[in-house]
Amino acid sequence: MSDAAALYETDDKVGIVTLNRPHNLNAISEEIRSGLSAAFARADDDPLTSVVVLRAAGRSFCAGYDISRGEVEKESWRHDALKWHAHLARSLAFEMIPWHMRKPVIAAVQGHALGGGCEIAMFCDLTIAAEDALFGEPEVRFSNVGPALVMPWLIGYKKARELLYLGDMIDARTALELGMINRIVPTEELQTATLQFARRMTLIAPEALYAAKLAINRGASMAGFGDAMQAGLDIVAPLYAARTEIGSKFVEITRQEGLGAALKWRRAAFEALEQQKSSR
Repeated sequence: MSDAAALYETDDKVGIVTLNRPHNLNAISEEIRSGLSAAFARADDDPLTSVVVLRAAGRSFCAGYDISRGEVEKESWRHDALKWHAHLARSLAFEMIPWHMRKPVIAAVQGHALGGGCEIAMFCDLTIAAEDALFGEPEVRFSNVGPALVMPWLIGYKKARELLYLGDMIDARTALELGMINRIVPTEELQTATLQFARRMTLIAPEALYAAKLAINRGASMAGFGDAMQAGLDIVAPLYAARTEIGSKFVEITRQEGLGAALKWRRAAFEALEQQKSSR
């Protein structure tokens, strides 16, 4: 397989975009961002295809943004809300590419779909998940909130509040029950099943698919979808610049002991609470 961060190929009338950084669970880096953006552009402009599949190499779809990188660059503006807003606005535009594409995009998700990876999957038109898939937006546990507050639009306010307030992960079965995904398939059959589903869609006239997607998106826009994404960004950006007790401690542990230790520190607090509950 090529060493490019994102790959593009075709299978008859299906364009296939593949995230190709399996060694770090396809975490979103600059290479992933630029490579995936370019691959999406090729897929949408390809005159020989009418449906796009987004899939990922390795055991996980996407573990979110690669927060282990770029810390030196961010240090000079760590508490600058305007620079954080510009940074997150770029992330929001990147995540929303599948939403704005002319062709329908089907996400094939295995393993982890967390943070920005979960948001990208939600912006795709359809999502097919493997049995081992896990979805969630854990950023709130580090005193952050993702730039795209799309979850309430898909699963409703009550459950979205729970997941966004606590940063919990849910399995594929729960995601299906909530309406976050369309169907579940055995993990080993994910790529074949997704491609088969995409081929069914190619039996529909491309013009009809385009019109249906545009009509749905326009309706969502009239209901305030786009404004809601921008409003969410405006509100959460200053949080990234804020000094919070948990956020400061997370950064401190990351600097001294590494990201793995910081993640373990936050996970331990939740696990301890669960153990207290189970011992009662």
